[in-house]
Amino acid sequence: MTGLAGAAKSETLGEALAWAYEYSGLLEQNRALLRAADEDVAQAVSQLRPIINWTADITRDFGKAKTSGLINPVRSTNFNTGIVLELLLFDFGQTRFRIDAAKETVLATRESLRSIEQQVLLRAVAAFYNVQRNREFVSLRQNNLRLLRQELRAARDRFEVGEVTRTDVAQAEARVASTEGELAEAQGNLAQAVEEYRAVVGRTPGTLRTPGGLPNLSAGIEASKNIAARNHPDILQAQRQVASADLTILAADAAMKPRFTAQGRLGVGEDLDGSDYTRSGSVGLNMQAPIYQGGLLSSAKRQAQAQRDAARGNLHVVRRAVIQDVGNAFAILQSARVVREASREQVRAAQVAFRGVREEATLGARTTLDVLNAEQELLNARSNLISADVDVAVAAYQVLSAIGQLTAKDLKLNVQTYDPAAYYNLVKDAPVPISRQGKQLDRVLKSLGRQ
Repeated sequence: MTGLAGAAKSETLGEALAWAYEYSGLLEQNRALLRAADEDVAQAVSQLRPIINWTADITRDFGKAKTSGLINPVRSTNFNTGIVLELLLFDFGQTRFRIDAAKETVLATRESLRSIEQQVLLRAVAAFYNVQRNREFVSLRQNNLRLLRQELRAARDRFEVGEVTRTDVAQAEARVASTEGELAEAQGNLAQAVEEYRAVVGRTPGTLRTPGGLPNLSAGIEASKNIAARNHPDILQAQRQVASADLTILAADAAMKPRFTAQGRLGVGEDLDGSDYTRSGSVGLNMQAPIYQGGLLSSAKRQAQAQRDAARGNLHVVRRAVIQDVGNAFAILQSARVVREASREQVRAAQVAFRGVREEATLGARTTLDVLNAEQELLNARSNLISADVDVAVAAYQVLSAIGQLTAKDLKLNVQTYDPAAYYNLVKDAPVPISRQGKQLDRVLKSLGRQ
């Protein structure tokens, strides 16, 4: 993996997202699950192919025979081997329905993979901005502590000449001690943010460059809800699951009907005791229909119907949840924007107030505590603005995720995106290992490190 050996000197959000996309074990896990779903299609398709088996058996016969009034033992050892072929001719669409149901499951699993991809990238966005936030917090606390120590030295000097009391010095000492604790807490939070970044992105963060702009969300909340209802992977996955469940019902219904197959057999046999040698062969048509299986087939159909009903219910739940998530994401974004504007105004006012209180203190009109309080208010205002900026950025990407557009393809990340159809196209026809397609599949598996 590119860049996993150590921290980069400088990196953008796009680079961090690209590394997260390539590094994610969760994505690898779900890509493997998608390949497993692809194999369900191959296995269903194989039922339409000729099934050829070889058989072999050896038997020892025991018995007695009466000849000319005498009873003599009869023993023989027979060895038989042969090839048996069976070909499905017609099963009222049962196998075809199962193939189509497996294909719908594949499409549903692809949407699940896209949903996981969004989760991974959103977590990487949050990790990126949280490292920035906590680094600025640490820098802010360090600068504040440096100023407080200067003020403490000044208070002690003024105490020596009788300009202030011991109380003023103690107040400055208390504020320095408090800020030292806040700095330690900020450094601990930064260490945790770095660990989260490393876990998601796969490398230690270097100098993180703030993106020049945020995602374009000009479509508005109602248009975004419509986009999400059509394209969000969770909704598309639920729709595919309903389609698969409908096909499973049809397959369960077809399983109650006759099944027609063609059968053929070639065999040779040998009596190992008498050295008799025989050849045999047969071809035929077979029809098999269930009469009574203890209620198994009826239960399977009812189960499929219940699963279809559950899938339809899930579709309604998912659709409502996605629409709600879009509304919530826009509400959070709007709130974060208002808080950011208020924080900017708070910083402006706190700066004016701090400068005024400090000048008044030099004239004796303000106490040391007044200066410390004004400085603390300015620090809090700056901290709030830092958090507000981060909250707006993360909220914007949460909106993209809620709409269903937070993917490597939508973000145009500089990565080779995973093609969910590539493996499916190799296995959908159930290739055998000796075929050209089978050999190509072997090469793909080796490249994946699976062989």
